[in-house]
Amino acid sequence: MINRVSSYLKTETSIAPLVIFRIAFGALLFLSTLRFVLKGWISTMYLQPKMFFPFYGFEWVKPLAPTGMYIVFILMLLASLGILFGFLYRYATLLFFLLFTYIELIDKTNYLNHYYFVSLVSFICIFIPAGNAFSLDVYLFKREEQQTAPRFYETLLKTQMFLVYFFAGLAKVNTDWLLNAQPLKIWLPAFSHFPVIGRWMEDDWVAYFFCWFGCIYDLLIGFFLFNPRTVKWAYVFVILFHIATALFFNIGMFPYIMITITLIFFPAGFHENCLSAIKQRMGYFTCKTTRLPSTTVNKTVFILFLLFFSVQIALPFRYLLYPGKLFWTEQGYRFSWRVMLMEKTGTAFFFVQDKKSGREIEVDNKKYLTYMQEKQMAMQPDMLVDYAKFLKTEFQKKGIADPKVRAQVYVTLNGSPSKLFINDTVDLSLQSNSFLKHKSWILPF
Repeated sequence: MINRVSSYLKTETSIAPLVIFRIAFGALLFLSTLRFVLKGWISTMYLQPKMFFPFYGFEWVKPLAPTGMYIVFILMLLASLGILFGFLYRYATLLFFLLFTYIELIDKTNYLNHYYFVSLVSFICIFIPAGNAFSLDVYLFKREEQQTAPRFYETLLKTQMFLVYFFAGLAKVNTDWLLNAQPLKIWLPAFSHFPVIGRWMEDDWVAYFFCWFGCIYDLLIGFFLFNPRTVKWAYVFVILFHIATALFFNIGMFPYIMITITLIFFPAGFHENCLSAIKQRMGYFTCKTTRLPSTTVNKTVFILFLLFFSVQIALPFRYLLYPGKLFWTEQGYRFSWRVMLMEKTGTAFFFVQDKKSGREIEVDNKKYLTYMQEKQMAMQPDMLVDYAKFLKTEFQKKGIADPKVRAQVYVTLNGSPSKLFINDTVDLSLQSNSFLKHKSWILPF
C-alpha cells in the first residue's frame, strides 16, 4: 500500500495546474493585501491599539513602528506580485508567508480562519515548483521551462483544500447547528428585505435547510472534487455555495479565494488549455523546454508535510481535552475550521483593587481597547486574561504595588439569555493561558 501511494505521488504529471494555481493565488493575495491597505486597516488594527492580544507562545511578536508596518505591507504586495508573475518565486513565497504570518500573530483579535488558511497555503507554495514554467524566472534567467512535475505537489494543495472543507463540515455536526438551526435562525431574518427570497428568510425551515445543506456540502464536497467524473458538478456547487455565503455574510475575500483556487481539482487538460490561451494572448514563448523534473520529492520534504497535515488533523480535536461546551469556553476553538457557527456576544466590566487599601475602581475599557478588541475580549477567556495582565501592569505604573484584577462578564450564546461567564472573584491577572491547563474559573453554560 505504501509503495503504491509513493509511486502515485512520484508520478510525473503536467505542471500546468501548479502554474495556474500560482497565478490565481498570487493575484488573490495582491488584491486582498491592497484591499487591506486601502481600507485603512493597517492603522486601525496595528497602529492605533494601545495593547495587543498575543497568541500563547508568541508573546514576543510585536508590531513595528508605523513606518515599519507600512513597509511590511508594501513588501507583501511586492511578494504577491512575485508569486503572480513567477519572479524570484521561492523567495517571494517565503517572504509572503513570513510577513503574512507575522501580521496574524500580532493580535488574535484579528484571527480569521481564512487568514490561517492563507498562511498554510503560502507555506505549501514555498515547496511546489510553480515557478518553473510560464514565469519571469524562466524568461529572464533563460532557464529551461519545465513541463511536468511530480504529482506530490499538486496533491499537497488538494489535500489542504480537502481538510478545510471536511473539518468545516465536521464542526457543523453539533446540536446547535443541526437540531436548533442556530445561529442561522438569528441571522437570516436580517435579510428579509432581499427581493424574491426575502419573504422566506424568517421561516424556520429555511434556517434548517441551510444548516443541513451546509453540513452535508462541507463533509462531501472534497470527495466529489477529488473524483474526475464529478469534479465539474462539484465545482458548480462550490460556486453556488460561496456566492451565497458572500451574499449573506460579510466575510471579505474568503468566498472568492475558495472559488478560485478550488480549480486545482480540475484535470490537467483544463489547466493546459488555460495556460495555452494566456501564453498566446501574451505572445509568451521560450526556446528551452524539458520533460525532466527539476524538482524531486525527497524524504525530508515528504516527512515534513506528513507532520504538517498530522498537526492540522489533530488540532480540531484538542477541544476534547477540556470540559464544558466548546462554543462557551472556546478552549480549543481556533485553528479548527469552525466557521460562522455561533452568535456570541459579551459585556465585560473590569475592576482593579488595591489590596493594601481595599479600594476598588472600575476600568473604562474604551480607554485602552479599540472597539473590535473590546468586542472580542468580552467573550474569549484567554483574551480576558491578557487584558487583566495588561491592566495590572498599567496600574502598577500608577503606584498600586500589587493590584487585583477581576471582571464581571456576561455572555449570550446562540440566543440564550445573558448569563455570568466567569467567576467574578478570581484575580485574572494571576491566571495562565497555557493550552495544557483548563480554565476552571469559566462558569458552566
